[in-house]
Amino acid sequence: MVTSDQRRRQLAREKYERQQQRRAEARQKSRKRLAVIGAAVAVVVAALVGLVAGGVFDKDKKDEAADPAATPSAPASPTPQQSPSPAMAIDAKAKYTFDLKTSAGDVKFEMDAAKTPQTVNSFKSLADKKFFDNTKCHRLTTGGIFVLQCGDPQGTGMGGPGYTIADENLDSLGKPNATGQVVYPAGTVAMANTGQPGSGGSQFFLVYKDSPLAPSYTPFGKIDAAGLKVLEEVAKAGTADGGQDGAPKTPVTIEKGTVTQN
Repeated sequence: MVTSDQRRRQLAREKYERQQQRRAEARQKSRKRLAVIGAAVAVVVAALVGLVAGGVFDKDKKDEAADPAATPSAPASPTPQQSPSPAMAIDAKAKYTFDLKTSAGDVKFEMDAAKTPQTVNSFKSLADKKFFDNTKCHRLTTGGIFVLQCGDPQGTGMGGPGYTIADENLDSLGKPNATGQVVYPAGTVAMANTGQPGSGGSQFFLVYKDSPLAPSYTPFGKIDAAGLKVLEEVAKAGTADGGQDGAPKTPVTIEKGTVTQN
């Protein structure tokens, strides 16, 4: 026969077991909720990353072109650094010529290694590997700034060599004005970048008309007179869609790019 005391202990034990079971079930439900929430957050983050990478949050390029503050921006490397920058293999006291054989005509510009040794060394290394051969100049701007941008092997503005190089020669164009800008004169060749220091890769821009910009883009070359006329003719035709910033209406493909020491 079960005594009243034993019965009380049995009921207390059963109550305790029920409490423990409810707590275990609650913990399991909580873990499931957290897992669902975590998965949802991961999906949202992945979507946001995809939008940013795809340029959805970038300001409309036509608006940028209409704005004098438009910039020759370009990711120097679309992914984290994948390969080391080339070892120094040029005469840092010499001058070099970059000869671009393009579908629109020849464009040559001189580079002074004494002023921009890292940039010249990188371009010499890339040209020797035929990096620029059969690549498109993907961007022409005809308002605010006046440049033709080249050097992307993908032809999209997102490509690069897989490494970045340091900024150089940034003070060569004088002191910035009240708006923080200097004039990049017609005939200047300078590095495109992401807007962050030291983010240049292989993309560069050819200035065909004086352009006001922040002194954040390494100026490293001077275009010859014949090459400047080629650029002016490309610019005269405008962009493919008639806007102030876009692919040039006259396609410009670098058929061959070579760098030689003067």
